[in-house]
Amino acid sequence: MTTHGRTNNMKLSSDATEEANGSVCEQLKDEHDWRVVLEGIYGDVWDTSELRRDFIVIGFLAPLVAVRRKDNREEGALEFLHHPRLYFSYRSSRRD
Repeated sequence: MTTHGRTNNMKLSSDATEEANGSVCEQLKDEHDWRVVLEGIYGDVWDTSELRRDFIVIGFLAPLVAVRRKDNREEGALEFLHHPRLYFSYRSSRRD
């Protein structure tokens, strides 16, 4: 890695959580498996066509997407996975 003209040869060691996450990722081979797991953790999950049905996309800043609900015009954010492309963990921007 190079930072401002300097080379950094530091190697990061993996930890137990990284190995566990890799194992989970290997087990979740298809979109359905990912969706079931995400629904168990976050509740509602949307694929791309469902996202278009329920939201207007305002912008992306991975791993988040800014959205506006079509039903009530509420703005918020969703997290997303790249592959499979699934959106989850909706959070409203409203400040009550």
